[in-house]
Amino acid sequence: MNGADTAWIIVATALVLFMTLPGLALFYGGLVRARNVLSTFMQCYSIACLMSVLWLAIGYSIAFGSGSTAFWGGLGKMFLSGVTADSLSGTLPEILFFAFQMTFAIITPALIVGAYVERISYGFVLIFSTLWMLLCYAPVVYWIWGGGMLSDGGIFGETGVKDFAGGIVVHETAGLAALVVAFFLGARKDKNKPPHNPGLVMVGAAMLWVGWFGFNGGSQLAADGGAASAIAVTHISAAAASLTWVLWERIKYGKASMVGMVTGTIAGLASITPASGFVGPVVALVIGGIAGILCQEAVGFVKNILKIDDTLDVFAVHGVGGIFGTIMIAIFVADASWAAQVGSVAIVGIYTVAVTVILVKVIDMAVKMRIGEEEEYTGLDLASHGERAYDTTS
Repeated sequence: MNGADTAWIIVATALVLFMTLPGLALFYGGLVRARNVLSTFMQCYSIACLMSVLWLAIGYSIAFGSGSTAFWGGLGKMFLSGVTADSLSGTLPEILFFAFQMTFAIITPALIVGAYVERISYGFVLIFSTLWMLLCYAPVVYWIWGGGMLSDGGIFGETGVKDFAGGIVVHETAGLAALVVAFFLGARKDKNKPPHNPGLVMVGAAMLWVGWFGFNGGSQLAADGGAASAIAVTHISAAAASLTWVLWERIKYGKASMVGMVTGTIAGLASITPASGFVGPVVALVIGGIAGILCQEAVGFVKNILKIDDTLDVFAVHGVGGIFGTIMIAIFVADASWAAQVGSVAIVGIYTVAVTVILVKVIDMAVKMRIGEEEEYTGLDLASHGERAYDTTS
């Protein structure tokens, strides 16, 4: 065990949890209407609690067990079987590695919340998030980070896919799942109303930005120059994307919005995530700068061309950003394989869509996916939870 590495990953674990609670909850909560704020908070909070228990029970074993197959890690580490105070994962106590990876398993299904807020049943959210994490997210983690079929020595040969902190594992899977759920769920009845509290959106985005240092810097799993570099490039990409988003917004619409700027921040963070351990600040500037425009155009494509009401633009920002950053590795990193980068994006994409479609269809037969029209008009805060965030609704 290395004391410095252990101390840094303890901090990084707290930072990544901070991204979901309260960062993502506030970011999403500010973007919805006032009558749905608490339901959005509730979904994020419930997912954090539920994924923690599931990761202990079986998720960690599927993702990082010592399974002999290329597809999953098996059940040998259920409830941390065999993990003791002296067990190590590299230079870290294995239980700390478990906790760090648990925070990733929390935020990934929580990201999907942004696609279905304001019109989905609470029961469906819990069941879908449970099964999706176990059947989609955890196996993909094993494929890429757990020694499975897409890692070094897998189906793409010695040079497997490079995904430093989750461009494919987190952002592509969550983005595509969000698009599928939004497609089957259908559009909101009054989808053109603006965010009720842009100030909350900014505060949540700022928390996500800070927490992302643990997300990307912690993925080095060591307190060294690689972690420092990952943090630096993460910051540069976020800043560049924020600026290009509002510049492009100003060119197109004549005004630069706060919500637009912080959405650009998230686009830059998602795009640099897979590359953050492999590129320097100048490349991060390029990736972030392009991401601010690319992801903004993707928002319009989803809403206006695909006609899908992905409420808070999860696919356009996270999905497109994660895929874009993963492919940029093939351009800017000398020992990266085009076949591995593009092929892994395709394989994980097809698998994610297939699993998500099946889960949506099957769960909807048992638990109604969409709330009633009257409940949607009243708002989920009252309809599902019997509470209100404010004295009046809007």
